[in-house]
Amino acid sequence: MLECQVLPNNFTFPFVLKACAGIGDLNLGKSVHGSLFKFGFDGNNHVLNTLVHMYCSCKGGIEIGRKLFDEMTKNDSVPWSAMIGGYVRLGRSNDAVDLFRQMQIQGVCPDEITMVAVLCACTDLGALELGRWVESLIEKRKLNKSVELNNALIDMFAKCGDVDKALKLFRTMNERSIVSWTSVIVGLAMHGRGLQAVSLFQEMIRDGVEPDGVVFIGLLSACSHSGFVEKGKEYFDLMRKEFAILPKIEHYGCMVDMLCRAGHVREAVEFVQNMPIEPNSIIWRTLINACRTHSELKLGENLAKQLIQNEPTLEANYVLLSNIYAKMSHWEEKTKTREVMDKKGMRKIPGSTMIELNNKIYRFVAGDMSHNQFKEIFEMVDAMGREMKRAGYVPSTSEVMLDIDEEDKEDNLNRHSEKLAIAFALMNTPPGTPIRIVKNLRVCNDCHSATKFISKIYNREIIARDRSRFHHFKDGLCSCKDFW
Repeated sequence: MLECQVLPNNFTFPFVLKACAGIGDLNLGKSVHGSLFKFGFDGNNHVLNTLVHMYCSCKGGIEIGRKLFDEMTKNDSVPWSAMIGGYVRLGRSNDAVDLFRQMQIQGVCPDEITMVAVLCACTDLGALELGRWVESLIEKRKLNKSVELNNALIDMFAKCGDVDKALKLFRTMNERSIVSWTSVIVGLAMHGRGLQAVSLFQEMIRDGVEPDGVVFIGLLSACSHSGFVEKGKEYFDLMRKEFAILPKIEHYGCMVDMLCRAGHVREAVEFVQNMPIEPNSIIWRTLINACRTHSELKLGENLAKQLIQNEPTLEANYVLLSNIYAKMSHWEEKTKTREVMDKKGMRKIPGSTMIELNNKIYRFVAGDMSHNQFKEIFEMVDAMGREMKRAGYVPSTSEVMLDIDEEDKEDNLNRHSEKLAIAFALMNTPPGTPIRIVKNLRVCNDCHSATKFISKIYNREIIARDRSRFHHFKDGLCSCKDFW
């Protein structure tokens, strides 16, 4: 167009910038930014809105996008939605929520696109109360509840711990997409409600909705978390034979996870060996974790070594091997593995737990002393430990991957992030109210056991979301059928 000497206008640049955003090319986007400046469109709000969107969509561009956003006029929701959406895509959900609150303070009315982005942030943070407030704002503003907005609400409620509300919303929808069905099926799977997930899938088929591969990931996940091994195998065959859906790596991963959770580690290894596609590192790590849990330690060691050969720069693989050595009490090999990690500049991702309280989100890491109530929290954790021991709790010190004595191991367990978050909640919420926490990693065996005791001793329902599912603790029991 430029070569033909046709001059661009204020409609041209938004399309070009959207194209740059689509391919994620930051340098090309910067070049277009220079062109629009040269042609004098740097004061056009429509162009600037798309420019912010472009920077927020390209790797490394978010800070430039924020600088532009801060400098421009923001009388409507479009630039706010672009910036909030950019933060959400990068996983910076706290920043997205903070910006949304600024938007409210400045009196800018959000639209449907803003609300979808904010609900995604709530989902990521596990911020149920904030999500409920967003729903009330949608009702108050009488925003159009499109299928996309309803799907975002359903996904938020399901992944923030209120799957019954998600199901209720689903039932009230006049129009549903495949995403609507999938969100509820996946939500039920995460909460260990496999029978309901299977029932909803069958209802979906009766309603004439053609399932896709994503639905089957949710369905297989439901079978995995509920221990329906044979039913999972049936659905895995069904997707190929009846619906002609070729299984992808995610479907094979679900099958491996299902077999491993059921303790069928050798069958899972055989399944992986017979896969028609190359297993990815997630599948290998699932197998190695299962080997550690079900005491197939030599097999786990061999698999972990092989994984390190294939992916020598990924710290998670070294952590897996280190944990296998710790379970075997091979402390010298464990130390050597950690030394290799140090030499390569690798660091283990720290476990953290988030909790939403009084419209604020608090984050705890193991042994966290950054909170202004940390002394009282530690005292509460110690009090919890004494009460639990009276009730018969025995700390699972095998979870501590350190060569230290048993007493020090118990102290180490007591400072895990989920215990600190629960102690904080017990101190700051009325008796009998539910406690909701979100863990960035998988909850450890000891914390799982301890939380069951805490739920009974303190008469609290505790809903914990880890990286793969929900655990509903009540009266000393957990909703999950198994734990490994």
